[in-house]
Amino acid sequence: MSNLEKLFSIRGRTALVTGGTAGIGEMIARAYVEAGARVLIASRKADQCEAVAAELSKIGSCTGLPADLATEEGCRDLAARVTELAPKLDILVNNAGATWGAPIEEFPAKGWDRALDLNLKAPFYLVQSLLPALSAAGSKDAPARVINVGSGDGLVVPVTETYSYAASKAGLHHLTRVLAKNLAARHITVNALVPGPFPSRMMKQMLETRGDEIAAMSPLGRVGRPDDMAAAAIYLASPGAAWTTGVLLPVDGGINGALSPS
Repeated sequence: MSNLEKLFSIRGRTALVTGGTAGIGEMIARAYVEAGARVLIASRKADQCEAVAAELSKIGSCTGLPADLATEEGCRDLAARVTELAPKLDILVNNAGATWGAPIEEFPAKGWDRALDLNLKAPFYLVQSLLPALSAAGSKDAPARVINVGSGDGLVVPVTETYSYAASKAGLHHLTRVLAKNLAARHITVNALVPGPFPSRMMKQMLETRGDEIAAMSPLGRVGRPDDMAAAAIYLASPGAAWTTGVLLPVDGGINGALSPS
């Protein structure tokens, strides 16, 4: 293996990907398995978790861990099971999430609770609970990685009335920076992927009804593809990103750069 190949290799590393059975989470999990990592995927639905883990196990190493991350107890239970399997955890990808949309007059409290519990509190509880495993894996020259999956809706005002989702993702972006500063001394980097539109369960209806319009928003004229997300996720997990922390990495074809105020 050449030095250049080593810079972007994650072969032999252990990763946990939450929400790893569909959409962006499955894209990342599949990429890591194909890259030779040992991957643990977590998802609320046990049957989906088992099915996707079995599919990815045909390519490499993948284990499914059903978990409900909407509660602190569920996060800590998952962390305990992960630590049993992997006392040293190289990569944690916080991808599990939820959205909620409704007119402001009708927006319910449960719409706030669900988004904040899954999108903001769960990543914090998992980092907190998995600190021993992440610290055990990391070193000064090869830190462990936390990769949060944010959203373009947390950077600019979304076109839909997803108040709690947008706010929770903006919060996750800032939490990423705070954790990056506070965990650096423990040899853990913390970065965030900020996806634009990708084929996923959350985006399915919008892409079906407004796909051409959404693609046209990107200066590059299309929505994201699995390889786009795979490349970015592998980079942040690889030796090549060992000196990168506190970064929000847009993977959006230029959408947010084009829409953000100058």
